[in-house]
Amino acid sequence: MFDESELCVLCGASSYEKKYYFNRDFSKLPDQVKDTLHIICVEFTEKCGGTFVIGFDEAGDLKLITDAEEADAMYDDIGAELEIKNLQMTQRQMFGEISLFYKVVFLGEKIDL
Repeated sequence: MFDESELCVLCGASSYEKKYYFNRDFSKLPDQVKDTLHIICVEFTEKCGGTFVIGFDEAGDLKLITDAEEADAMYDDIGAELEIKNLQMTQRQMFGEISLFYKVVFLGEKIDL
C-alpha cells in the first residue's frame, strides 16, 4: 500500500469543503496545464465525491489518489477507480510531461535528449 505521507502534492480537491488546492511550488507549469489540472480535480470530486489528490512519490512517479470519509454514503468507490483509470489513459501525455518536469526540477535528474 502507498504511504500518502510521503507524497509531494501537486494539486487536489475536496467535495466536502468545495475547495481546490494547487501547490505554488509548481507555479512554473504552463497556465494551460494548471487550468487542466484544476478542471480534472474539481470534476473528479463532483462526479465521485470524496477527495482527490495528484502528487508524486519519492521516486517521482505521479500518483492519483482518492479517499472518502467513512460516513460518506455518496462516495462511489468503483466509479472513482474507473475514473482514475480513465484519467491515466486520456491524460497520459500530460501526466508524463508533468512527471518529467518534477524529476528534472525537483529531483535534479538529468535527461538524455
